[in-house]
Amino acid sequence: MTILYDYKESLYVNITNQCPCACVFCIRKETDHLGDSGSLWLDHEPSIEELKEEFKKFDLDKYDEVVFCGYGEPLVRLNEVIEISKYIRSISTIKIRVNTNGLSDLIHKKDTTILLKDAIDAVSISLNAPEKVRYNEVSRPKFGEDSFEALLKFAKNCKESIREVNFSVVDEISDEEIELSKILAKKMEIPLKVRHKN
Repeated sequence: MTILYDYKESLYVNITNQCPCACVFCIRKETDHLGDSGSLWLDHEPSIEELKEEFKKFDLDKYDEVVFCGYGEPLVRLNEVIEISKYIRSISTIKIRVNTNGLSDLIHKKDTTILLKDAIDAVSISLNAPEKVRYNEVSRPKFGEDSFEALLKFAKNCKESIREVNFSVVDEISDEEIELSKILAKKMEIPLKVRHKN
């Protein structure tokens, strides 16, 4: 069971396998690992204490950032992300980022950005598509019709409380959809990264 793993210059935190989406391009369908991570399928969700013990095995000075991103949506475990971020802050000045599908307000039925405000430095939100219909086709969120607007609201709120906010799309969508996503991101004044699946 892999809880922390190196990928490029970052240390990634695999905190849950739960996710409210079933994205058509999700890498979980094709492999159980990233780089040299070992299997990212968890036999149980690690506790706060287990996570702290794992961090003691790594030298944070070796990394550019800690990223909450594994084989699930990290903000399903919002309280644990906040607690572990506080712990990281107590031992290091390293940058802390969350990669998210942006649906945590729907997951927890409240504004979650205010809770993340002092816990993390950056958030990367999977936009996945430029509008609601296509977003639902690509992301297949369990919350249905409300998901895309909730994602945009989450992003807007993040801009007000978190230092660095990015959108991302995967190059599995069409060039036209990528361009429309760029227009939406520019309108919201949020940088957009195009991620390459392979």
